[in-house]
Amino acid sequence: MTRMPDQWRGSHRKFVLCFIAGVISLAMSNTVTASPASIQNASGIRISIEVDGSYTIISSSPAWSFGGSVGKPVGNITTTGGVDGIGAYDEITFGYIDSTARQAGIRLYKDKREVLFTLKYLEAGINDFSFPSLSRYPRLPLHITYDAQFAQYSFSQLSPASPWIFFDPSGSAFIISPASNFMTAAISPGPQGELTSSIDRSIFRVPSGFTHQTLLIIEEGVNRAFDSWGKALTDLQGKKRPANDADTGLKYLGYWTDNGATYYYDYDLGLGYQGTLLAMRDYFRRENIPIGYMQLDSWWYPKGRDAHWTRGDGIFRYIAHPDIFPDGLKSFQQKLGLPLITHSRWIDPNSPYRQEYRISNNVSIDPRYWDNAIGYIKDAGVISYEQDWLENDATAALEDQDAYLTQMSRACSDRGLTMQYCMATPRHFLQTSKYSNLTTIRVSGDRFNRGRWDAFLYSSRLASALGVWPWTDVFMSYETSNLLLANLSAGMVGIGDRIGTTDKSGLFRVIRKDGVIVKPDAPIVPSDRTFASEAAGSAAPMIAYTYTDHGSLRSGYVFAYDRGAGPDIMFEPWTFGIKGKTFVYNYLSKNGRVVEQHSAFRDTFTTSEAYYLAAPIGPSGIAFIGDEGKFVSNGKQRISDLSDDGIVHVNVTFARDEDSVSIIGYAPARPAIQALKGSAAALTYDRSTHLFRFSISPDSDLTATVDIIPAASRIVTVAGLTGEYCSGLKLDDLRLSRIDKAINFDWDGPPDSSIDSMAYSVRWSGKLAPKNSDLYTFYAASSGGVRLWVNGLLVIDNWTGGGQTDASGSIQLVGGHLYDIRMECFNQAVHGFARLSWSSTAMDKQIIPKKRLVTARTVFD
Repeated sequence: MTRMPDQWRGSHRKFVLCFIAGVISLAMSNTVTASPASIQNASGIRISIEVDGSYTIISSSPAWSFGGSVGKPVGNITTTGGVDGIGAYDEITFGYIDSTARQAGIRLYKDKREVLFTLKYLEAGINDFSFPSLSRYPRLPLHITYDAQFAQYSFSQLSPASPWIFFDPSGSAFIISPASNFMTAAISPGPQGELTSSIDRSIFRVPSGFTHQTLLIIEEGVNRAFDSWGKALTDLQGKKRPANDADTGLKYLGYWTDNGATYYYDYDLGLGYQGTLLAMRDYFRRENIPIGYMQLDSWWYPKGRDAHWTRGDGIFRYIAHPDIFPDGLKSFQQKLGLPLITHSRWIDPNSPYRQEYRISNNVSIDPRYWDNAIGYIKDAGVISYEQDWLENDATAALEDQDAYLTQMSRACSDRGLTMQYCMATPRHFLQTSKYSNLTTIRVSGDRFNRGRWDAFLYSSRLASALGVWPWTDVFMSYETSNLLLANLSAGMVGIGDRIGTTDKSGLFRVIRKDGVIVKPDAPIVPSDRTFASEAAGSAAPMIAYTYTDHGSLRSGYVFAYDRGAGPDIMFEPWTFGIKGKTFVYNYLSKNGRVVEQHSAFRDTFTTSEAYYLAAPIGPSGIAFIGDEGKFVSNGKQRISDLSDDGIVHVNVTFARDEDSVSIIGYAPARPAIQALKGSAAALTYDRSTHLFRFSISPDSDLTATVDIIPAASRIVTVAGLTGEYCSGLKLDDLRLSRIDKAINFDWDGPPDSSIDSMAYSVRWSGKLAPKNSDLYTFYAASSGGVRLWVNGLLVIDNWTGGGQTDASGSIQLVGGHLYDIRMECFNQAVHGFARLSWSSTAMDKQIIPKKRLVTARTVFD
């Protein structure tokens, strides 16, 4: 039997006597003494509890049903509201007796597709619960789970240590996962195929007050489901998700000495290990290659019975080996002049630490150990701690795993160090949702190469959902495709070259001259279509994407590689969140073409890989592709700001000693440029490809600003508002954009054939032109929620409402002035409607007419 953790020992029965008496009476008499309850939210999810212990979750879009039972009658059914890290919620709680008295709850968030199950033991008891136990759920044909070290993905197995992600060929998905007790929790199939959530049965008893939570997410789109699930989990735990430049390892190019690197347990015999690393540093300096840090792998500390530094065995002491660094780690770091990342294994059976500290299995759960170990490396210039071997040797006893990992995080956080996990299992991935200083995690095996690309991409999807930046592991600078994928990971970029072999020109496609990595906003992940095709058994090409967002402009980066199913490449830019028309630019062939809204881009492989930059065509008719010299051409470390209001406005950031940057873009006719800060060289334009190029140089503050003005264009105004019609309730899946003369609609079905669901949302925007100065009252009505902004002020906020009754709000306006106006609404009913009216002291209530609504458009002559 697994022993109980310290904090569970000695627990005794503590529960409310009146509650127990009521529930026991209910159970023994089998008499219903409570009423059913139900709750519903604006996202179309309804939850109900019956007195027989059954519960149901109904989703309107997708039209799915989930249900189960606690197997006992329930009492004290109560509906309450509250707010937690995820947001505002309603919750139904109820009590019942199984082997012990328990309280359960099902929480529904007001504007999300997220359901949280909670079970609390009101007295100590046997660990025999499963809640929820879903006997009814969508039997979708496709799924993915993760298992073992590096969270290896599988489309065929169901791992108890993993979240379970189910989806259909269209991408509609649900995820069920633990939301607490990650290192001991399990999702498992029941005897009749139920989906059950529980604690590992090797823990026999749980204490009074023990609470376990489970999260259910329902979404349209596999990647959207991952994102919603991961954000909910980190929000619930209170994690501050690190930015993509949150620490030195994420921000700068690094040099690595781990397995697969040139100097992994190897060095120049004439220089010694320390001398070899200093010579590597000197080479980088001579070549003006800016390295931001150096990683030291397991060779740096003594191991095993005889405290050797060679391969094998666990930690003898976590200090520098005197044969490697005779003057100690701190002295070496001061000579090197770079921050360090240091690797760690498990504690060896022969280590004196086993007599000095509390040890569980092969690791310490003693805060004194962690304070001493992390204090030592902090003093030696270490900025990040890497814990390796998490699946195998560097583990605590099951009930001590949380204490082990939490002490590690605490000691690092107290001293300003970030952390990296290596050889982590899915449970460790989930555990990262608790630690704001856990910034990076390995997602594939040692020494990055083509054979690891699939594993890297699918496991990156799990890591990035949880706010952790995936790390490819080491490769060589001259391996262009590995370098590109590492760059697109938005995480670390670390090379392991031999002295004298570094491909400097390749590296500068990734970094600025100060070593800062120019990267996307999010890690690259497989497309929804790729998830579906591979889960169905196809060897279709891998299509993976990431992006940079500048306001409403999303620039996409798409990497494709052949996996044996043929040469055809196809993707739809709009499914990556790129709105409107898109110019897709082939990075290798240096040409591109326009892809219409909701259309597919098609190409064929000329080699086994392809890389595309997908640039949105804004109101100006121009697609700004960005810095021609970078893989991530619009990364914010280079293009700090980008907008398009009929003219493209660009801010460019430079490193010191960068004289200029070459800019590329698409325009239907030759545009003009105007440098507002810094200076720009003459623009060139290719009439056959419609590509323009110019170089721009910085001002004294290392920034430049330029406007790109479309050729022979003028701004015209048209009556009405721009209506953006989106599938789903979140205004983020644009399907149609048009001019609406007024907002006065009744829809029997979706408002356009491009929307294939009754769940849709609409945003109207433009200008309002009141004729007279007066106090105006606005009235907005929608079959779902509705919001209205006038002159930047939120005048109506009825996002959770809906119905025939108008919501209203008033604001003073001046006649003859133009005011920004924006109205948003959503619908999930068969009969949908939307109306916008106004009145004033001198005017009766009426639909706002088209002559008082104005939209600006760029017209090309």
